[in-house]
Amino acid sequence: MVFSGRERMTSRPEILFPLHRSLTTLEGIGPSIEKKMKGLLIDKPVDLLFTLPISFIQRKLVDTVFMYPSGKYVIVEVSILKHQPGRTKQSAYKVIVQDKEVSFNLLFFHARKDYLKKILPIGEKRIISGKLELFDGFQQIVHPDYIIQISEKAQIKSFQAIYPLTAGITQKIMRRSLNSVFQLLPDLEEWIDPSLKESRSWPDWNLALKLVHDPTSHEAFETGFPARERLSYDELYAHQLTLAIARLNNRKKAGRQTLGTGDLEASVLTELGFDLTKSQKSSIEDIKQDLAKPFRMNRLLQGDVGSGKTVVAFVSLLVAIEAGGQGVLMAPTEILVQQHVENLRPLGDKVGVVVESLTGRDKGKEREKKLKALRDGNIHILIGTHAVFQFGVNFLDLRLAIIDEQHRFGVRQRLALGEKGQSVDVLVMTATPIPRSLALSQYGEMDLTVLSEKPAGRKPVKTVIVSDNRVHEIATKLKEAINRNIQAYWVCPLIEESELVDYTAAEERFKALRADLGEGLVGLVHGQMSSEDKDDVMKKFSHGEIKVLVSTTVIEVGVDVPRASIIVIERAEKFGLAQLHQLRGRVGRGSSESSCILLYKAPLSENGEKRLSILRETEDGFKIAEIDLQMRGAGDMIGTAQSGLPRFRIADIYNQEKLLNIAHKYARVLLEKDPTLRLTKEGNASRNLLWLMGQEQAFRLLSVG
Repeated sequence: MVFSGRERMTSRPEILFPLHRSLTTLEGIGPSIEKKMKGLLIDKPVDLLFTLPISFIQRKLVDTVFMYPSGKYVIVEVSILKHQPGRTKQSAYKVIVQDKEVSFNLLFFHARKDYLKKILPIGEKRIISGKLELFDGFQQIVHPDYIIQISEKAQIKSFQAIYPLTAGITQKIMRRSLNSVFQLLPDLEEWIDPSLKESRSWPDWNLALKLVHDPTSHEAFETGFPARERLSYDELYAHQLTLAIARLNNRKKAGRQTLGTGDLEASVLTELGFDLTKSQKSSIEDIKQDLAKPFRMNRLLQGDVGSGKTVVAFVSLLVAIEAGGQGVLMAPTEILVQQHVENLRPLGDKVGVVVESLTGRDKGKEREKKLKALRDGNIHILIGTHAVFQFGVNFLDLRLAIIDEQHRFGVRQRLALGEKGQSVDVLVMTATPIPRSLALSQYGEMDLTVLSEKPAGRKPVKTVIVSDNRVHEIATKLKEAINRNIQAYWVCPLIEESELVDYTAAEERFKALRADLGEGLVGLVHGQMSSEDKDDVMKKFSHGEIKVLVSTTVIEVGVDVPRASIIVIERAEKFGLAQLHQLRGRVGRGSSESSCILLYKAPLSENGEKRLSILRETEDGFKIAEIDLQMRGAGDMIGTAQSGLPRFRIADIYNQEKLLNIAHKYARVLLEKDPTLRLTKEGNASRNLLWLMGQEQAFRLLSVG
C-alpha cells in the first residue's frame, strides 16, 4: 500500500496493527465477553496491556489447613471424601475433602453437580487453592480458584496479580486474554533517552509489561518499582509530547507583532498610586514579549484570589493600544463587566484611552452607537460578556483578547473571539490556583504565568470554625456589624430544602436573616434566578443598599465589594478546599479587618476537620490546591465536566509529579531537535508510543503544522 505524505503522517504503523484489532481476535473472547470488557474501558488488545493489576494474592503451600490462619490463601493436596448437595437451589453444594491431618469443606454456590463430580471425583487426589475461612468453627474454602491434577501443581503461582473486574469478567478471563495479547507484543525501538533510561534502571518496554503483569512480590505494585515507573513515564511522556506538539503548532500560527511605546503604561502606573508586585511586573513582561513575536500568543495567567490580575490585564491591553490597535476583555457576568468598567474607565480617561462596555442589555440606538464607535476605532478597550461574539460586533483593529475566568467559557467561544480580528493574540486568566502537576497535564501546550504574590496592604482574613448550633450568635454579630456599616456574605449549599440532604437552603436562611436583621437589609441570589435579577441584587449589594447577601456558590466568581468584610459559609464541611478558598476570597478586598466564619454541623468527620483546619491555617491558594489534590485526587478536585483532564491509566500525577516534570522536559527537548518526529531514531520510536497511548491527535497536529 502506498500512502500520500499526509496519509503517512496520520496512519498507524503496521507493526502495531495486531494490538489494535478487535478483542474477538484473542483466544476465548467472543462478542459477549468483548461487550462486557467495555465496562473496564477495554476496546482493543492494547487496552488490556495498560489495565494493570490492582492487588495480589499470596499463596502458601501447606500440608494441612489445621490451625492455619483464616483469611489466608493456601495450596494444599487433598483427597475427595464426599459430595453433599444443598437442600435448596440457594444452598451451598459441599464437597468434603481430607488433607494430611484434617477434613474440611469446599463450598460452591449455584453449582453444576455433574461438573463438580467430574473435576472432584470421590476417592481421588487433587491440588486445590483458595482463601481459607472459618464458619461455625469449621474450616472451609468457598469457590477454590484452582482445582487441578497433582501433576499440574507447578502452574499455581505462590504470588499472583489481581485485576479490576466488571460484571461477567473473571480473573481467569483477564489472565487468559492477557496471555493472548503477550503473544502479539512487537519488538519496538526505544523512545526513552538512553541516559535517562540507564539512570533510572528502567527495563525495556516489553519486559516492563511482563514484570508488572506477572509480579513476584508486593514491590511490583509500588509507584517506584522500575518497571511500573517506566510505564508511568511512557504514559506521561506521550501526553506531554502531544501537548508539546500542540504548543509547537500554535507557535506556527501566523500572528502580528504588537510593540508598545511604554508611554500609556508609564502614565497608568503613575496614576495607580502603588507599586506593582514582582509577580505582576514579570507577568506583564512575559505578555509583552509574546505580543512582540510574529506568532499568536497562547498564554494562561494564573493567580490566586486578590493577586492583581486585572491590573496585569489592563497594562497588557495598553500595549495593544500603543501599537495602534484595540483590545477586548471578556468577563462571565454583566455585573463583573460593570465592575471592570467602573475600575478601569477612570484610569483610561486620565490617559486618553476610551473604555466601553457591551452586554446583552445594550439595545437599539445605544447599541448601534457603540458598534459604530468600535468599527471606527473610537473605542480602544471593549469590556463585555459573550455578547462580544455576536454577529455585527466588529473591530477596526483588534490586537489582544483577554478572557477572565476562562473555565466559564467554552472552547468554541474562545475561538470565536480569536476570529474577531486578524491573528488576534489571546490571553486567558483564572483565579483558581492549580497545582503544577495539574497545570502541566491540563495546560501543558500553553505558556503559563503565575501571580504568586498579593499586592501590599492586603490584610489577612481571620478564619474561624464554629458549630452551627451557634448560628443565632452569628446573626447577632451581623447585626452589630451592620450598625458599623459593614457588609457580609452568607453562603448556603442548596437553593431549596431537601428531605434527602440536610443542608440549610439559601431561601430558608434568607427568610430567617430577614426576620432577624430587618426588611430590605438582606438580599438573595442563586443560580435559578435570571441574570437580570441576580445583577440587580448584586448592584444593590455593591452600592451598599443591601447589607447581607445570602447566596449559593454563584458568588464564587463575583463582584468586589470592599465594604464586605465578613463571609459566613454554612455547612462548610461539605465544600471542597479549593472552593472554600475561592469563597473566602470574596472578602478582604478593602482596608478593614475581614473574617471568614466556617459553620459546620457536628460531628465533623476526620477529613472534614482536616479541610477546615487547613483553611484556618493558611491563605496560600497554591498550597491549598496541592493539599486538595492530595486529599481528593485530580478527578474529584477539578471535575471531569469542566477540566478536560486526561485519564491516566497507569501514572499518578500527584505522587509522580517529578516524573511528569521529566516527561515535560524530554518532550520539549525531542521536538526542538526533531519537530516532525521523522528525523531521529528516538522521534520515529516516539511515533509508536503515541499510537500505543491513544494520542492520535498528535499526528493530526503534525500533519497540519
